Order: sequence, then C-alpha cells, then structure tokens
Amino acid sequence: MSSPLTIRVNDQPRTIRSAPDTPLLYVLTDELRLQGPRYGCGLSQCGSCSVLVDGVETRSCATPVSRVEGKSVTTLEGLPAFYAAQRNLVPAPALHPLQQAMIDEQALQCGYCYNGMIIKGAELLSKTPRPTETEIRAAMNGHLCRCGTYPRVMKAIQRASQAMAGAKR
Repeated sequence: MSSPLTIRVNDQPRTIRSAPDTPLLYVLTDELRLQGPRYGCGLSQCGSCSVLVDGVETRSCATPVSRVEGKSVTTLEGLPAFYAAQRNLVPAPALHPLQQAMIDEQALQCGYCYNGMIIKGAELLSKTPRPTETEIRAAMNGHLCRCGTYPRVMKAIQRASQAMAGAKR
C-alpha cells in the first residue's frame, strides 16, 4: 500500500488513498464521489472526463492521480468558484456563466458530453474572453457529442462570453 496523496480538488485539500497510478477520473468519481467528470471512452478521445488542472483542460481518464499532486483540480462542481476567483466575485455565483448559457441554449441532451464541453468552454473563456467562431470550433475540436448539439454549444459559449463581458471585474 502506498502513502496517501494530497491533491487540491475544487479548492479543497483532499487526501487520496488510491494507488498513485490510478486514473484521476476514478479517484474523482469513486473515491471523492464527484459527478461532473464522466467516463466516456477511457482513451482520452472524447472529452467527457475533462477537468481543469491549474486552469488547463486535462483528460482525467488518462491522467494518473500522482500527476496532479500539488496542483489545483477543478471539476464541473467547482466551476462557479473558479470563475469567481478569476473575477474577484464574492460570493461565487450558483453557476458559471457557461453552465447557465448551456441551460439557456438547451445545449444539453443525453449528458454524455456536457462535462467536457463546459470544462473546455470555461478554459477557453478564461483565456480568450471574446472568442471568435473559429476559435470556439478549434477549442472544442476533440469533444464528442452523441446528440449533435454542436450549434447550441457554440451559441452557449458566445452567450456566456457576452454575459461575462457585462459582469463586474
């Protein structure tokens, strides 16, 4: 049995008892009982398992938990606080603007892709507050949606960008 690891998930230190080579996805879902990251393909191809590691989208199904020791992991559940920290907002909103925009645009259907789409979209908006359609398409490349809601996802990212531009900094 290996020594426990401490990782920071959604701004909280968490002691992990899983083996260091355990995929981060399994730690997040099985050990920490988080429901945002999803098992999709298990091959880092679909994006369903995406999380932010130090603000960068990372496929958790192919990332050993030991690789995130000392880093900040943000899941779907932690996106409102992630956004609030970037904008110095107190208190944090109930939802990240992209989460709300996905609801408003009815971009979510079966639930397979939404975690990865929102995580990647949030990363994009944190680095490129007013992305062009081309930039959105490039960022979302590699995130698979079984229902084909790509046009709605595009609209949701654009809507969130507009909402974020109007928010106080």
